[in-house]
Amino acid sequence: MSAGKLWGVGIGPGDPELVTVKAARVIGEADVVAFHSARHGKSISRGVAAPYMREGQIEEHLVYPVTTETVDHPGGYQGAMDEFYEAAAERLAVHLAAGRTVALLAAGDPLFYSSYMHMHKRLADRFDAEVIPGVTSVSAASAALGKPLVEGEEILTILPGTLPQAELTRRLKETDAAAILKLGRTFPPVLQSLEDSGRLDEAHYVERASTTRQRVESAAEVDPDGVPYFSIAIVPSPSNNPRPATESRGEVVVVGLGPGDTAWTTPEVAHELSLATDLVGYGPYVDRVPTRPGQRRHSSDNRVEAERAAMALDLAKNGARVAVVSSGDPGVFAMAAAVLEVAAEDQWRGVPVRILPGMTAANAVASRVGAPLGHDYAVLSLSDRLKPWDVVARRISAVAAADMAFAVYNPASKSRTWQVQAMKDLVLEHRSPETPVVIGRDVAGAEESVRVVTLGELEPSEIDMRTLLIVGSSMTTVVETGSGRQVFTPRRYPE
Repeated sequence: MSAGKLWGVGIGPGDPELVTVKAARVIGEADVVAFHSARHGKSISRGVAAPYMREGQIEEHLVYPVTTETVDHPGGYQGAMDEFYEAAAERLAVHLAAGRTVALLAAGDPLFYSSYMHMHKRLADRFDAEVIPGVTSVSAASAALGKPLVEGEEILTILPGTLPQAELTRRLKETDAAAILKLGRTFPPVLQSLEDSGRLDEAHYVERASTTRQRVESAAEVDPDGVPYFSIAIVPSPSNNPRPATESRGEVVVVGLGPGDTAWTTPEVAHELSLATDLVGYGPYVDRVPTRPGQRRHSSDNRVEAERAAMALDLAKNGARVAVVSSGDPGVFAMAAAVLEVAAEDQWRGVPVRILPGMTAANAVASRVGAPLGHDYAVLSLSDRLKPWDVVARRISAVAAADMAFAVYNPASKSRTWQVQAMKDLVLEHRSPETPVVIGRDVAGAEESVRVVTLGELEPSEIDMRTLLIVGSSMTTVVETGSGRQVFTPRRYPE
């Protein structure tokens, strides 16, 4: 006798009319219809499939030994469930070995957080098995809301509510949109994660989507004590979930994009960029942010920092959620100080301003060669546009005399071509010509190059505005490792 076939049948989220044509046919033709339930015996899956079943079919009712209650099994919850799945698989194997066709019902989709998966892994290597996909609870919840979840390049993250609260919070901060499943007893910590991640006001609650008992509410208004397992929290992307104008609270968030590659933009910054109604910044930095529908972009020249800050504060004063973008870290020769300086004026005192850090160019360049900033170090800008050169020169001499490594921002531009040579001359008054110097250009960008030369070899004509220099101390050392030539400044200073 030839063996029967196992069908993993997705029956959708609850509405019998959302069972696919193929699923309905297979259910009606099967010799055996199998389904799960808790110990109360009421199977939601069987109820959905009932219109498609026929008289005379064998029914296999697979009752979970435990759901949310405690268990005295020596292997704990997982041990009890593993034992159950083994026994249930063997019950179905008897039918399959006898040549019967088995339709194992799965709420939603059989391969999406479904018990069918555990049976498939135990039977598919012995018997012919085929899966019929079904409409998931995520799709049903989105339809119940009448809202798209994501569009374009946005990212949707599916999360189980059973995740540790801190991990759930982190994931919510990182993504554009989210669906949180497995609620019930997990709903209180899920609510806290939504609040901690700043997503609670955007979150929706959908219970028993697509059924006659469907319920849709704001997640913040739901009583945690009455939440069933068959419910889901949905956070659509900001472009699909705009806040009503009456709820808008204007603010300015100054963010650091990092030095170049989007991988070095922090999840916290990426999240704030996705929420912003307006982006303000130097044109090339604004261009690094992915375009989002409905988000306004205000680009300007690099030399109008105060005007840019005033524009951002004015937008926020009128209810906009503004992200002021900087490369690297906004607090290092960037827009954070400029915004705070303007925000201190009386007309802007009521506007909230937050600063979110980013990876600095100095640390990015340092990482490419090792740890040249491993001990005390300073950060200087060679630009004399906002401070006199004699101040710059005094600080170079002071740092060189103090024997600290230092990073040099804004070393040169088209109109400033002599400062690197002047800096070199000042440092040579205190440092050996053999002092290591790291030359990092466009780090994390398309034209990245990083070289290590000596102070004596430093050629000022090769340095431009896209370059950052790191000048070592007397202790900075160049070594050969398995990764090649690397530079470090030891943390231990000689007695």
